[in-house]
Amino acid sequence: MSSKILILDDEKEIADVIALYLRNEGYEVETAYTGRSALAAIEREQPDLALLDVMLPDVDGFRILQKVREKYRFPVIMLTAKTEYTDKIAGLTLGADDYIAKPFNPLELVARVKAQLRRYTKYNENNTQGNIIDFAGLLMNRDTHECTYNERELVLTPIEFDILWLLCENRGRVISSEQLFEQIWKEKYFKNSNNTVMVHIRHLREKMGDGRRKSDFIKTVWGVGYKVEK
Repeated sequence: MSSKILILDDEKEIADVIALYLRNEGYEVETAYTGRSALAAIEREQPDLALLDVMLPDVDGFRILQKVREKYRFPVIMLTAKTEYTDKIAGLTLGADDYIAKPFNPLELVARVKAQLRRYTKYNENNTQGNIIDFAGLLMNRDTHECTYNERELVLTPIEFDILWLLCENRGRVISSEQLFEQIWKEKYFKNSNNTVMVHIRHLREKMGDGRRKSDFIKTVWGVGYKVEK
């Protein structure tokens, strides 16, 4: 069965071009041109991935992302004409999995869609090995993508789950930002990549915290990277 992809962009020409490229790759595509229609389409279609424009006439794209993350874990790629790095940080903090600025090469966008779907799909496949991490109050099930900490459910995006799993799998060892980025994102590490890693670590700490303060489950080793204690 082909994956379902939702495209939200108020510029119909852009949405239609993206849809054409994705349909040529065999994906099932739904387009929306307003935030409200996108939210309705998400409820109706249950997509496997969403491409969300940031600048919309009715509802801010970040608000749409917030609503999605309240209920769903599928990958979200943000599309924007803005180039400010703060907007990228905002999107990643709210739970976006990737971010691409306009104008973009449609082939690059298709490649990023494929990468996100590959990452997401592996959590929905049956795995006979029963991949479980259970220690220090953390319980992670790689088969079901379920995660609890101190008996409280954590709703993690696929990338957040990957980061936490990698750190726990290597507990006691320091993992550098470069290692994290290249193993999780499967891309070459650049200077700004460290900010991307920091945002996701901060988001994980906030989710693992008790509401009053961030969790210190993930330790920062200054100038080196991050680790989880044994």
